[in-house]
Amino acid sequence: MTDLLSRESTPTVDRSQDRVRRCVESAREYLLSLQHPQGWWKGELETNVTMEAEDLLLRRFLGIDDERVTEETARWIRSRQRADGTWATFHDGPADLSTTVEAYTALRLAGDPIDAAHLRRAREFVLDSGGIEATRVFTRIWLALFGQWSWRELPVLPPELVLLPDWFPLNIYDWACWARQTVVPLTIVGAARPTRQLGFSLRELRTGVRPESTTGTLSWSGLFHGLDAVLHRLERLPVKPLRSLALDRAERWILERQEADGGWGGIQPPWVYSILALHLRGYPVDHPVLAKALDGLEGFTVREETGDGWVRRLEACQSPVWDTALAMTALLDAGTPGDHPALVSAADWIVGEEIRSGGDWQVRRPHLEPSGWAFEFANDVYPDTDDTAEVVLGLRRVRHPEPDGAEAVEASMRRATEWLLGMQSADGGWGAFDADNTQTLCEKLPFCDFGAVIDPPSADVTAHVVEMLAARGLADSAAVRRGVRWLLDAQEADGSWFGRWGANHVYGTGAVVPALIACGVPADHEAVRAAVHWLTAHQNEDGGWGEDLRSYVDRSWVGRGVSTASQTAWALLALLAAGERNAVVRRGVDWLVDHQRPDGGWDEPHYTGTGFPGDFYINYHLYRLVFPLTALGRYLGSGRDAGPD
Repeated sequence: MTDLLSRESTPTVDRSQDRVRRCVESAREYLLSLQHPQGWWKGELETNVTMEAEDLLLRRFLGIDDERVTEETARWIRSRQRADGTWATFHDGPADLSTTVEAYTALRLAGDPIDAAHLRRAREFVLDSGGIEATRVFTRIWLALFGQWSWRELPVLPPELVLLPDWFPLNIYDWACWARQTVVPLTIVGAARPTRQLGFSLRELRTGVRPESTTGTLSWSGLFHGLDAVLHRLERLPVKPLRSLALDRAERWILERQEADGGWGGIQPPWVYSILALHLRGYPVDHPVLAKALDGLEGFTVREETGDGWVRRLEACQSPVWDTALAMTALLDAGTPGDHPALVSAADWIVGEEIRSGGDWQVRRPHLEPSGWAFEFANDVYPDTDDTAEVVLGLRRVRHPEPDGAEAVEASMRRATEWLLGMQSADGGWGAFDADNTQTLCEKLPFCDFGAVIDPPSADVTAHVVEMLAARGLADSAAVRRGVRWLLDAQEADGSWFGRWGANHVYGTGAVVPALIACGVPADHEAVRAAVHWLTAHQNEDGGWGEDLRSYVDRSWVGRGVSTASQTAWALLALLAAGERNAVVRRGVDWLVDHQRPDGGWDEPHYTGTGFPGDFYINYHLYRLVFPLTALGRYLGSGRDAGPD
């Protein structure tokens, strides 16, 4: 291995380097041990208890309750409750009203008595926070399904929305892919306005006080609230000329997008709402479409035995392609030869996952040849640019021993490169799933009080794409130059970059700086120096880096938080790319080495992944291993330039 600190030849530094090498080797062996025989890696994707609560509510709605499932799921939900009676959306986060209401409802459904101490504490928080009346729209939709909230008091999503042409404002392709997949089935659910028996009442969670509207009438939001009132009146009309056509179109749209694993988009919300919608369209639970969907949802289940008995929880999504791409890069940076059997096996598996069929992205790019990779095992409709970039960055360094295998790798990288070039948005950046998905009218609708509903270009995704294109020899291309300009323009005044898909400015900055350097931006460029200054200023006293997820809604948290393995690694990746080899870097490296577990991994209870900024967060269980291994490998200089294109 090349010693990047060879200029410092004191015995202390040598011993320090030996510690890092042992740390890297231990992490490398641990990562290799986690590879599936088919070639892929997948860490658990941990979210919050709304996944489990909504699963129990779905089962009650469909009439497929199962005593064991309910008991094990309830046990998991109870285990996540904090001492104050609340549930949060991320580890050590603030109490969340909607999450607490859904968890409380699920435990009542499981038979927990209303006067139990843990429910009493939860109820006190709910009432102090405004009650059911103050929950988000999605929570109240679930309650409306069981008569615990009035459909008349929910925003209207008319099925006729699916009939709008793709050039018309608010058509379904103006929504992000994850939002449109949720909205279309919800138009069916909202039109049906069903009510099933829950078996108990939630009157005890009502305050009787409606939150005051903060929407001004002279604004888009105010206009859409007025429009919603009109739509409510129209819903009461006995004749709706286009309703039957719209419902048929929505049903067909859903059916056409069911994946091989039975799901929709590989993520929980559209999967669950599509099941509800099709059931309300007359599909019984034993219909092949719904049977396949329910069986597939079981594949997202994690069961484990604890001291209190078996628990059952659900992943909101699964990330084998993403995890495998990151694992390949980590192993290569740790000095693993490009022709190592584990890497060859991973390359073969991942080449087989390339998407060669069309999808919704073609609405904006109809003439672009299909390629790319999706996040999940089975998701052929929604490849994403972020996964595709990381896959190619890993694949390009694998040295496949078989000529046919090497040819297949190169062909898939060539197609993916062209696809990524074609997915560049007009402003020069890249969104995750669609090009030019930037119309903000959707965000003003009363329905949209939870999560991102559009997919504009982001700094982290754009950085990964331009870094990959530079690695493919396109650093001087017009597309990369426009991407670099987008990144420079997107830099925050403090020198950092916002992280859309990871927490938060540490993630964004950790992605952008290596990309800028790879594209030929010099290390002494003012943007790079500003980023280095920001990272240096935000290093924790213990030598690591961390950023609390509250930074998405409260800027006082930007760059502040408990040190974590993944975030420390992200900061190091940026500093190393910028040429830093100083005490700041050494302290970060020492933090990682000092916090490594005996098995070679790291603990990371804090969430560092982002689903929807401000609302939904993720703990990727493999992040705590792949990113530290990558950073430490690059610190040692292992395999840095292996595998030329």
